[in-house]
Amino acid sequence: MAEKIRKRIIISGRVQGVYFRDSLRTAAEREGVTGWVRNLPDRRVEAVLEGEIQVVSRVIEWSRQGPPAARVEEVAVIEEVFTGEFHDFEIRYSY
Repeated sequence: MAEKIRKRIIISGRVQGVYFRDSLRTAAEREGVTGWVRNLPDRRVEAVLEGEIQVVSRVIEWSRQGPPAARVEEVAVIEEVFTGEFHDFEIRYSY
């Protein structure tokens, strides 16, 4: 079994109001990544991603571009301890 990891990412730029959360959920589900994504009050987007190294890395790479209307300026990646607590990938609507 491949090693599993957990990453928290914070995406800055024009990333709210451009379907970033929904598009990120689609990308994560396509790759088999679990976790969540939400908007932050300062107009950034935060996500927690869990899965095998290769698939989490692909979702992070996707987030550097985002959906067509997004203008990503920065993606901060924070290493966390894998917990396996998620069964799917969801959009969270509160912070």
